[in-house]
Amino acid sequence: MKLKTEKVDLKVLIERVTDYTLDMDLTWDWPCGVAYYGVSRAYEATGNKRYLERMVAWVDEYIEAGLPPVWTVNACAMGHMLLTLYAETKEQKYLDLILSKIEYLEKDALRFGDRVLQHTVSAKNDFPEQAWADTLFMAAYFLLRAGVMLERKDLIDDALHQYFWHINYLQDEENALWYHGYNNIKQDHMSGLHWARANAWGAYTMARAARGLPEAYLYPPMMHIWSSLRDQLAAIKKLQKDDGLWGTVLDYPDAYGEVSATAGIAAAMVLQGNPLHGKYVQKALDGVIANITEKGRVLNVSGGTAVMNDIAGYLGIDRKWAQGWGQGLALALLTAVLENQEQERKIAENRGKASSGAGESAKSDDKPEKTPQPAASGSKTDK
Repeated sequence: MKLKTEKVDLKVLIERVTDYTLDMDLTWDWPCGVAYYGVSRAYEATGNKRYLERMVAWVDEYIEAGLPPVWTVNACAMGHMLLTLYAETKEQKYLDLILSKIEYLEKDALRFGDRVLQHTVSAKNDFPEQAWADTLFMAAYFLLRAGVMLERKDLIDDALHQYFWHINYLQDEENALWYHGYNNIKQDHMSGLHWARANAWGAYTMARAARGLPEAYLYPPMMHIWSSLRDQLAAIKKLQKDDGLWGTVLDYPDAYGEVSATAGIAAAMVLQGNPLHGKYVQKALDGVIANITEKGRVLNVSGGTAVMNDIAGYLGIDRKWAQGWGQGLALALLTAVLENQEQERKIAENRGKASSGAGESAKSDDKPEKTPQPAASGSKTDK
């Protein structure tokens, strides 16, 4: 995917956003989970050890101070950073925390219907038999990553099972957009609106699943995911605003542009790799960068949003403050673009080498054969 980033140094911008994120007073819950997922991606994309060291210091201090006594689906988002820390350090304490979150999701987390994870934000039964798109990032994608890292097919199967059912419950088959939530008791989508960040949770994690699962084609649910993502992005691209952002309710023209959703959707497009999406990603990237301050704060990110009752509920969510999910999803986009640029550079280099090699071969082949000359008089051949 060809993208123009000459006007900004992506690594410098990533560093600014990362430093601002690490300086926020975040606690062990989903806002921090998404934020530090973004920091983990920044480390993986740039190799900057300082990011890793700061995450290690933060987690170790938090462990000493005391972790929450009860896990929730939302808090399992913290598992993303732990997977990165364990992969890099092999420290048992990080693996123990990963396994404790897995055990919670597998044995204790509330489920309904065909073992579908119910979205939970506390130890209470907050949203009985409700599936939210948020769960894909907080839990299903975490289970998938853990399954791949730990080589546990049972976790991979459960993760893909969650994707399968969340797609069935939340994606509108008529227009391919995603609803925010589904109420299994009432058999409805509550507000029935296509909230942008819900679509970002779905698109980004589906794109990551498609890229991060070895031999993904051997898992039948992946065919469901690929088709869902294809149709979703085909629909979303048509709803982009002139400034590159997507509205907080995608198909409501007067909805304000929301940066976290835009970043997540554009990152999904980069990962999916359809070159014809490049113009939409370029607009989105420019729009997101325009909403990042010199200090690395990501602007115009809507606050925490439950499944609201109506359009007014979504439009009334405040955008004044920096949010962990805004920082994290912005980093998800910036790192995806950085990796894409590196990939494009390597492709260009390989083409250049191939072209150069072909040219040298052609020069060699084009050399005329020496024409035999008549022997000089008196030479040894003149006999």
